[in-house]
Amino acid sequence: MDAAIEAVEITKHFGSTQALHGVTFTVPRGSVFGVIGPNGAGKTTTMRALLDIIRPSSGHATVLGTDSRNAGPELRRRIGFLPGELILEGRITGRKLLQHYADISGPVRTGHIDELAERFHLDLGQPVRKLSRGNKQKLGIVQAFMHEPELLVLDEPTSGLDPLMQQEFLLLVKEARDAGQTVFLSSHVISEIQQAADEVAILRDGRIITVASVEALRQTAVRHLRMTATGIRPADLAGLLGGLAGMAGLVCTAVTSQTGAAATEATATLEGAIQPFIQAVSTLSLTDLVLEEPDLEESVLALYTAPGESAESHRAARATRKVRGTRAERKESK
Repeated sequence: MDAAIEAVEITKHFGSTQALHGVTFTVPRGSVFGVIGPNGAGKTTTMRALLDIIRPSSGHATVLGTDSRNAGPELRRRIGFLPGELILEGRITGRKLLQHYADISGPVRTGHIDELAERFHLDLGQPVRKLSRGNKQKLGIVQAFMHEPELLVLDEPTSGLDPLMQQEFLLLVKEARDAGQTVFLSSHVISEIQQAADEVAILRDGRIITVASVEALRQTAVRHLRMTATGIRPADLAGLLGGLAGMAGLVCTAVTSQTGAAATEATATLEGAIQPFIQAVSTLSLTDLVLEEPDLEESVLALYTAPGESAESHRAARATRKVRGTRAERKESK
């Protein structure tokens, strides 16, 4: 399948801060590709580099078959872009603002702007300055989608939207993909990516940690389980579950005997296949067994933190890098 985006070894320095470290990935045409990572991971910098809003320090990118460094008006009209930091002219109405963007981006199907505004309960007659943050975000979504571009590049698109509007947005993304459009979106909301994306790149500290399909991530995700059995002592149940550690990736977290009852309760996490676990406990007298859906969020969050690094130290270091990188990026973009 042809690629809508090809990023090859993109690096970006802002002074002494390196924001991107050899970022490489491919986005197939007609797919939804998500980039997920904590704040400061490099998602916005990656998008801006792809669109030639900022120039990479090294590496290159091809967008819709064109070198992004040669992204003139003709290529830009084929792209719908929603920036993460949305700045809109506030002295005119939403309708006039969208008409201004339509004049720049190219033909917009008659009535399409009103269709999108109605879906998002957006009043286009209101001056932009009077709109709430959520309604301004809706306006940004409409301007990105209204000319039905080949490629949509959306940075944190549901920021500020209520849950109902988030679901409407995800439906709009699905419709775009079904129509053959390509969607490249970033988020730090894992459930959003899980619902929308075909493939996901996990970005941490300016590096691609992994690129995988959502289903592949689910296959490797952690499941939590809870079980209660009668006629077995806690030590024996702990030994049985401990024997599954190597075979099924099961880690027993607690085994307790219920007070006043001849029952033993155990909790565990399961990273491997379900079948070996089911076979091992099939001989027990179970009174309760709860096996949760794979916890994709827990699995992804584990990839955010580097080996040997605590979550707290990772968050602190990331916050420092984000402040430095954002200051330098703003200075360059001016």
